[in-house]
Amino acid sequence: MRPESLVTDHTIYACVMGSRAFGLAMEASDTDLRGVFLAPTPLFWGFDKPPTHVEGPADEQFSWELERFCELALRGNPNVLECLHSPLVEYADATGRELLSLRGAFLSRRVHETFVRYAHGQRRKLDADVRAHGAPRWKHAMHLLRLLMTAGDLLRTGVLTVDVGDRREELLEVKRGEVPWPEVEARMNRLTAEAGPAAAHSPLPEDPDRRRAEAFLVRARRASALQSYPDEQVVQGVVSPRRVGQT
Repeated sequence: MRPESLVTDHTIYACVMGSRAFGLAMEASDTDLRGVFLAPTPLFWGFDKPPTHVEGPADEQFSWELERFCELALRGNPNVLECLHSPLVEYADATGRELLSLRGAFLSRRVHETFVRYAHGQRRKLDADVRAHGAPRWKHAMHLLRLLMTAGDLLRTGVLTVDVGDRREELLEVKRGEVPWPEVEARMNRLTAEAGPAAAHSPLPEDPDRRRAEAFLVRARRASALQSYPDEQVVQGVVSPRRVGQT
């Protein structure tokens, strides 16, 4: 099976991410498509496993296989968690809707470490640009500020909100280079410092609900196997022929 076919034929959830989901889009902004596909269970039984992710087939499109997506969500990966909370859902079948109903199971105080660690990596790139060129890439600076704002709100409220709402103009001023770098740097430092106390008093649980997520994954895999072998039975994840006369 071609990787693109996994996306076109087996997507369970699709959404728009990037500036359009964040509420920061301009007229010429790209439309970033993200999704989750459920590879047919029999593809895992041979030596060659299906891919954990697929780029395309459309431009600016990226999809994860369900198991990989859940693994990353349980680790608190910012990109994956925000994808799961996008306000711009393009498609969700029954399995995709069940995935959406589990959004809370993936959230925990671990997001403090993962969001801030990701922010530190992006900050190092901005600092390198400032040293080399005297200014950062302003679009990247804007998105880093947005991420730090999102992390703080999530830790304080327990709710992940992707759209920036009334912070739009404040962030777009940074993107246009209208805010001096020392001021942007000070905002980043303040937001990073505030994340620690927010995590300590967060309503989020200490750890994500791994058992609940795994039970969902097993149900999805079992249902996929039954679709592939409708005349056979699945017992404890193994497909076996039905006995004569067995219903």
